[in-house]
Amino acid sequence: MGDSSGSVSIDVERIFFGGKEHRVRTRHGPLSVSVYGDEDKPALVTYPDVALNHMSCFQGLFFCPEAASLLLHNFCVYHITPQGHELGAASISSDVPVPSVDDLADQVADVLDFFSLGAVMCLGVTAGAYVLTLFATKYRERVLGLMLVSPLCKAPSWSEWLYNKVLLNLLYYYGTRGLVKESLLQRYFSMEVRGNGQDPESEIVQACRSLLDERQGANVWRFLHAINRRQDLTESLMKLQCRTLIFVGENSQFHADAVHMTTKLDRRYCALVEVQACGSLVTEEQPHAMLIPMEYFLMGYGLYRPPQQETSPRSTLNPFCISPELLSPESMGVKLKPIKTRISLNI
Repeated sequence: MGDSSGSVSIDVERIFFGGKEHRVRTRHGPLSVSVYGDEDKPALVTYPDVALNHMSCFQGLFFCPEAASLLLHNFCVYHITPQGHELGAASISSDVPVPSVDDLADQVADVLDFFSLGAVMCLGVTAGAYVLTLFATKYRERVLGLMLVSPLCKAPSWSEWLYNKVLLNLLYYYGTRGLVKESLLQRYFSMEVRGNGQDPESEIVQACRSLLDERQGANVWRFLHAINRRQDLTESLMKLQCRTLIFVGENSQFHADAVHMTTKLDRRYCALVEVQACGSLVTEEQPHAMLIPMEYFLMGYGLYRPPQQETSPRSTLNPFCISPELLSPESMGVKLKPIKTRISLNI
């Protein structure tokens, strides 16, 4: 268990940018994995959403000092980047087979084997959350717990499937520009930060827009194509025994999936946190909203003891913004309840 007494004083930027990059050969092609922290600590494996990597999907969370101290003091973090989503990646040849979602889940197992990891904690966002959930259903003994952000768990509806098919065609011919880029930004963020005629785009959206400019359309096409052919995990969810903490923005396109997933998981081991005025990418748009639920979720594993110091006055979150049920040892300790928690935005 990491020492968290001086947690907020750590050099987050140095740690986040000082990771080791590894090229891991898997049975379905090479992957880039960025490792941060002491490899003797328990492992936290992350997986981003479509067209994102760990820099564009998890930077906001890890740059939140309280969250960084919680995660980096208690875990060695293994950021898995989908094929071709790393910075400066070249376009993947059309001769390379397009992976299925099962292939993506098997790649996660290969990454764990490469680093000689046993059971790990998982943190995934939307499509990445689906991949890690599928991994958990296939390799149950290798997953300690799941922290999922706006997760997918059902097969795509006809409307989603058709919408993605249009995006796939646009990606194939035009890359991540124009309508594709705007569609992806709508997928990630709420209207509050995307801006409108009167209010400008927030800095996080501008940064994401810039990163999407660098992404190879063919590589994004491969990931989205796999996700658009995903199967329904509902029956498999009922057999999962690992604890699961689900975050979802109330304005997320995938809100219904997150709620459905919560109803299908074992009620003793699952909790749902709904974040107000937020899109799917809670890790970037409102990372502070994840802090206290994660603290109490991880306490059930003995991986973290809350610091004695008070919550940072700059934090948008304090314990009194959270439903009492979520903070109780019964709900976030040995037994977890599937509850709907709203995060107050009023400081």
